Amino acid sequence: MHTFQFIFHYIKKHKKKYLAGIITLFIVDFANLFIPRLTGTITDGLTARTMDWEGVKRCLIFIFLLGLTLAVGRFLWRYFLFGASRSIEYELRNDMFAHLEKMSVEYYNEHKTGDLMTRFTSDLNAVRLSIGPAVICIFDAVVMTIMIICQMMYYVNVQLTLLAVIPMFFICVGELYYGEMIHKRYLERQAAVSDFTDFVQESFSGVRVIKAFVREKAERYAFAKANKHAMDKNLHVIKLQAVVMPLLDVVIGLSSLITLIYGGYLALTGSISLGRFVAFNQYINMLVWPMLACGEAINMFSQGGASLERIQTVFNEEPEIFDRHDVADVDEIKGEIDFSHLTFIHRGHTEPTLKDITLHVPVGTTLAIVGRTGNGKSTLVNLLLHLYNTKPGMLLIDGRDINSIPLKVLRENIAYVPQDNFLFSNTLKANIAFGAEDEDMEAITRAARLSCVHDNITAFPDGYETIVGERGVTLSGGQKQRSSIARALIKDAPILIMDDALSAVDTDTEEHILKNLKENRKNKTTILIAHRISTIQNADIIMVLDNGEAKEIGSHAELMEINGIYRDIFEKQQLEGSDSL
Repeated sequence: MHTFQFIFHYIKKHKKKYLAGIITLFIVDFANLFIPRLTGTITDGLTARTMDWEGVKRCLIFIFLLGLTLAVGRFLWRYFLFGASRSIEYELRNDMFAHLEKMSVEYYNEHKTGDLMTRFTSDLNAVRLSIGPAVICIFDAVVMTIMIICQMMYYVNVQLTLLAVIPMFFICVGELYYGEMIHKRYLERQAAVSDFTDFVQESFSGVRVIKAFVREKAERYAFAKANKHAMDKNLHVIKLQAVVMPLLDVVIGLSSLITLIYGGYLALTGSISLGRFVAFNQYINMLVWPMLACGEAINMFSQGGASLERIQTVFNEEPEIFDRHDVADVDEIKGEIDFSHLTFIHRGHTEPTLKDITLHVPVGTTLAIVGRTGNGKSTLVNLLLHLYNTKPGMLLIDGRDINSIPLKVLRENIAYVPQDNFLFSNTLKANIAFGAEDEDMEAITRAARLSCVHDNITAFPDGYETIVGERGVTLSGGQKQRSSIARALIKDAPILIMDDALSAVDTDTEEHILKNLKENRKNKTTILIAHRISTIQNADIIMVLDNGEAKEIGSHAELMEINGIYRDIFEKQQLEGSDSL
């Protein structure tokens, strides 16, 4: 879709406001034309002694009424045009957020947070200016200029008018070239601001790592470098404006000088009256704003166009994960899982992360997945959550291809404890109840008890109302993990996935949590991913992944008898445990 068509789709929704604003703006500009004429009439009347006090009062009343019209009109066009642009900015921001929520995990792997944040802030602000204030500027620059010039020619003198507007022609030509240059420079500026924002966001998020490695000085140097780059790109834009705007004033001043010299000569020779000369000077002064408005409009349109291109690139990205047209009508999921020769290759990779995995997981089974780091355990979980696409027939839930199950239904029936234990900057109560329909305190407390975090929470001064800070930074690693487990358990879903979710808890707490899971998840499928054998040795099925392949599948006892990878991991961990005693 063309950039203009893209934004016009939003403008069309508010066409009544835009129409009302433009009509009001036209009335204001039209009313403005009569003030110089009334001033000229009063000047000629008093000079020639043809106007008495009553005539002056009538003209002054007309001027007052015109001023009142201008005041009301300016309020109304601001209300309509600025209001419409603010509404479009609001709708664009909502639509962009909703669109980004549909994007796959791969998209966020390839796009930086800081860059996306810049599109939500400064880019959207530039777009708002281009569809609000810029519309007013371009209307005044065109319509008001034409009306003023026509009035000057009709009411004062054609030759004087043509002579005065010659410099204006050079302004129009120059500003077209200026628009092209500012557009390119603004794109570079926005890219630099995006990189700078991303750097700051990463630095603040990783401040503990920076302090731990005593890298404050290096980070300050890197920050200064990124800041300097952003400043240089900003100055690149400002320098161009700093050259163009004074030149604009010079040309406008030249037009005023021509008016004073030639217009004064015409007034002295009697070709025009003194009142018309005064009115002409007022018209020239009125032309200053449209000329300045032309420059402002080009500036805002250029910046808005550049920002709109950046925003449109977000909307042009098609979601990779979505409900197909032939999606099945599924109300609930029981929890039966089938991997049928499952093979998966990440985008941009040449070698598959998972290779030819085949396994049947009946309802109510506890499946454990173990293997060395980087062998595809988390990828398998992401496929179950349909965060990545699989080929048809490779992954079945309750006998249905996962691609045919509505995303909402699938994810509502899967409880997930991620490896990074992400918590939101909110209360513990809100974090635990995140996946539930409401904040039922009884259900929250029960989930917290099952995950063995209830006692920790009640020990805090604010209890469940404790604010955990960004990404749960105020909690320990174990508290974050157990809070994440509680958030998953409150869903009471048919399928529970725990991706290395017990790595930060001690063995006693781990034993209690696993016991609670066994008692409370009967007839429900549970998938445990872990590095510690103690976490998964009581699972019904254990799958050992090695280089993306399911090298060993069976129970703990069966795998110990095979004397393969699993037994090797077990014995090494036993040896490490004995060495630590």
